[in-house]
Parts: sequence; C-alpha cells; structure tokens
Amino acid sequence: MTTPIINFRTAEFLTSAPKLASCPPDTGLEVAFAGRSNAGKSSAINTLTDNKRMARISKTPGRTQLINFFTLSDQQRLVDLPGYGFAKVPMEVKEKWQRHLEEYLRQRQSLCGLILLMDCRHPLQDFDRMMLSWAQSCDMKVHILLTKADKLKKGPANSSLLKVRKELEPMADLVSVQLFSALKRTGLDQLQQVLNGWLEIIAAEEITSAEEQ
Repeated sequence: MTTPIINFRTAEFLTSAPKLASCPPDTGLEVAFAGRSNAGKSSAINTLTDNKRMARISKTPGRTQLINFFTLSDQQRLVDLPGYGFAKVPMEVKEKWQRHLEEYLRQRQSLCGLILLMDCRHPLQDFDRMMLSWAQSCDMKVHILLTKADKLKKGPANSSLLKVRKELEPMADLVSVQLFSALKRTGLDQLQQVLNGWLEIIAAEEITSAEEQ
C-alpha cells in the first residue's frame, strides 16, 4: 500500500487557542511552526498551503499571540505558534506567553515534529537555541527552515546552510536543515517531503480504515 501525498492546499483554519487547555482534542498528529517574530513563519505557512490568507501576516511582527490550528484531515494538523519576541508588549505578557508556549511543547501528545524558522542571515539566535535544547530533551524531531534565502546570493546562502549544519551535527539524528524562500518558493518541495514523512502514519491508517468499511 502506498501512502498518499498530503495536499496542503486543502488546509483549513480550525481554531485559535490562548493556552494549552483551550487547544483542540489531543488526538492524531500535528506539526508546529515556531520562530522569531520576523523569521517569516506566516509567509512559509501561506506558501505551503498556497493560500495568502491562511496565516495572517502582520505589519507589526509578534502581533499574533495565539496558537493557531489548521486541519489537513480529521487526524492531521498544522500549528502556527506565537512568534517569539512580541513587539511592544509588556514583559509580563511575554513571560505569560512563554509559559503557555512551553506547556504546549512539553505536554501536547499529538505533536510529532517542529518546523523551526530562522532568518538565514541571522541563524541560531537565543530563542532558536532554546527551542533546539528543548527538542533534544524531549527527543523531538526538528526541521529548520533558513528563511529569506532570496535575500542572499547563492554562495552566502549555502555558506549559512553549511555553517548551521556543522554546528548542529551532534544533533543530526533529530535535526535537519534546508534553505527556504517563501517569495521564490525555494525549498517548498523539500519541506512538503519532510511533512509528508512525519504525518504519513495517519494517512496510511485512514486508507486502511476506509478499505475495511
């Protein structure tokens, strides 16, 4: 039996949650997108789903402070996590959201992988390292998108990729890295391949269930 390739264009907004307790039922599998507020997270999701309105792009980075869920099927979801580094909000708000984010990452059983976005011109910032450390402690798969690759020429972009891969080599069993450009759609096929691999179990189970009926 061949597992079908997910059609990401069928993604639909499900709900927004301010905290873990408000999230949808913890069943199936989901992949979360995380990154600094200016890393291009919303643009990446919109490019993946071929829908410019799927994830809202604010002119003020960090405006979205909710956990946003998008369905691919009854048992498959994409999750847009709040951008780190919320602009112009009190420190107490930042601290509260950091707690909610940590609760989701540590307690969400259906979370099967993390797409971590970094500006390819400024990779491996403090937040990125914090997320990687958490992932390592939880044995969580991480796929890094070095975004805005169109902002660099091919040589410097590849240099950034190799530098990140070399530094994260000790975590190679959990972490993979690629260049990505939402504007040029560079690396989109590779991202889709990774997501299909992480979510394929559910797709296969759905086929089996349909065949048995």
